[in-house]
Amino acid sequence: MAERKKGQHIKWEDRLKIQGALRTGAKPAEIAKMIGCCRATIYNEIKRGQCVQQHDAEFVEEYCADVAERKYQENLRAKGPDLKLGRDFALADFIESKIIIDHYSPGATLAFIQEQGLQFDTEICENTLYNYIYRGDVFLNLTKEHLLYKGERHKPKKDDNKRARLPKGETIENRPAEVKGRETFGHWEMDSIIGKRGSKAALVVLTERLTRYGLVFRVPDHTMESVVKVLDRLERRMGKDFRQVFQSITVDNGSEFQDCAGMERSLRRRTPRTRIYYCHPYSASERGSNENMNRIVRRFFPKGTSFDEVTAAQVAQAEDWMNSYPRAILGWRSAGALFEEHLAN
Repeated sequence: MAERKKGQHIKWEDRLKIQGALRTGAKPAEIAKMIGCCRATIYNEIKRGQCVQQHDAEFVEEYCADVAERKYQENLRAKGPDLKLGRDFALADFIESKIIIDHYSPGATLAFIQEQGLQFDTEICENTLYNYIYRGDVFLNLTKEHLLYKGERHKPKKDDNKRARLPKGETIENRPAEVKGRETFGHWEMDSIIGKRGSKAALVVLTERLTRYGLVFRVPDHTMESVVKVLDRLERRMGKDFRQVFQSITVDNGSEFQDCAGMERSLRRRTPRTRIYYCHPYSASERGSNENMNRIVRRFFPKGTSFDEVTAAQVAQAEDWMNSYPRAILGWRSAGALFEEHLAN
């Protein structure tokens, strides 16, 4: 028996074989063995191609490969059930608005509908919504280009031991295990986002590892001094609570994070206000929450943006959106809500 993949369709050449075998008096079981499929497939195929044909002066009902192929192609073009979304234009418009204008993901959009108790004529799951978006012919304006993640390829991980520069403080190997396990509150990751070539202003982004709460600051330049000033500003704002909320900060080996002493130095006491830990070079995964937060920031300020032209109010608006956004990893709760709970405790 010929080897056939499970679920493989009958081909045109197979139909010709079936037609010839039937005319020689072969039984469906024999044909199934010859083609390499089950008897039910042959019975269905014979039924598909059954038609009345004239032989001399006599009309005979028999299998015709041409008729079977034509019906197969017609069914193939009409394949697939009706869209579950149907004519529920209200739901389609709401989804488009939430993803295109509010920058929500498909999953977050459906979670928002459920959380708010919004009622539509149709209910769809996240996979179905993604399928509709990638089809390209369901929504009027929404396309896959509006999605944040589009299946980017991951580059091979480089050797951790090849350091661009020696860290100015403790390496990540010395960071407590509970920090890596996201078991305690008050441990952060920090990174910076630069603007287009020729611009000076940048963003400093901090992400709390347990709650994924984010802080975003616009700074005048991409320097060590600007980063230290951000932490000074935070310490003045939070006062004595700073030490509990910012127990540690994990950074990369970028030039803007080389003043370890300045970042750890307290404005209020002689002892350090926080502990700085340095990642291995080329290991963005060691600051995974921060990297993901940077991607979310890019929804508002795409690559090529000049932060010289971005106002502090625009940055604050993006920060507020990020912390109000329902996240799958948080059980579709917002980082802001979780952060406030831990602050209260």
